[in-house]
Amino acid sequence: MATHARTPLRLVLMGTGPFAVPSFEALRQAGHEIVQVITRPLPPVKSRSGPPPSPVRTWAQSHGLQIADPPSINIDSSVDLLRSLQPSLLVVCDYGQILKPAALETAKLGGINLHGSLLPKYRGAAPVQWAMIRGESVTGVSVIHMTPRLDGGPVLAVRSTPIRDDETAGELEQRLAILGVEATLQAIDQLASWDGDSRLGVQQDPSLITQAPRLKKSDGEIRWDRTAREIDCQVRGMQPWPIAFTHLSIAVNKPLIRLSVLGLRICAESAEGFTPGDVVSPAVTLGSAQPMTIGTNRLVVATGDHLIEITRLQPAGKREMKSEEFLRGHQPAAGARMSWESVQADQSA
Repeated sequence: MATHARTPLRLVLMGTGPFAVPSFEALRQAGHEIVQVITRPLPPVKSRSGPPPSPVRTWAQSHGLQIADPPSINIDSSVDLLRSLQPSLLVVCDYGQILKPAALETAKLGGINLHGSLLPKYRGAAPVQWAMIRGESVTGVSVIHMTPRLDGGPVLAVRSTPIRDDETAGELEQRLAILGVEATLQAIDQLASWDGDSRLGVQQDPSLITQAPRLKKSDGEIRWDRTAREIDCQVRGMQPWPIAFTHLSIAVNKPLIRLSVLGLRICAESAEGFTPGDVVSPAVTLGSAQPMTIGTNRLVVATGDHLIEITRLQPAGKREMKSEEFLRGHQPAAGARMSWESVQADQSA
């Protein structure tokens, strides 16, 4: 539950996705005057039921707030709308558009943006996902005082949290959205008492900047010559979208099977003696402190350093299932492999 605002402000909230909702609700409960909620337009209707509304739109409607969804926040009509509202501050989170100077200048205090990383690391559209994919052990949220340069303003508030070894990017994003509430309220309290001239926040160090570009479906392809840890981070970081995937060559002269990889376990055993991508035969006994034989109900693959067991997957056009269920109908033959684009290109050359 948000505490009451020290100095209530006239706010314009800009957001679309679920990451924004906890902080927006906290601002509403804190007693600030929300004069407008601006969100992205709904996509074209492709079915009778229509596209689902954005989480921010749903939240705003449930509280009877004024909603606008211009195609661009920077066109003249949008800037005129902002100017007419005479806001104290623009609050932006998970909106999907970059505000230009004309839009930022409509508010007395400019704007703030809640971003899902420890800036200046992971600037861009997919900070939560890339922090996980890159194997970071800690991430967090930052609230910046907005400038025309993407994510480049001074940092007003920061909160950090460890990245758990068993969570997906979607689960981490939900935790960060809650973590962002306190940071957002702290940043607004700073601005409410700001004289407009004194230095505000902490400047970002340009030497520490890393990028978090929007994910593409192709980013999900698993390269099995990477380490087991890197592959594990990729699989978790690609959920809920675009999902990590691979192609299984189950036997000679059989078509490749495209598999979405949803869960895996890093084995203690080294992949020494195997080529990355090899599917370990059920007949193989692995040497370790307690030697084990790979059974017919386990899908074990060699990586660049260790073996990995795929535990949950989804074949193309099929439902999600445990790997043991998949193997009942698709038992790999000797020489079965997981391939990726560069390998397939080499094989076809």
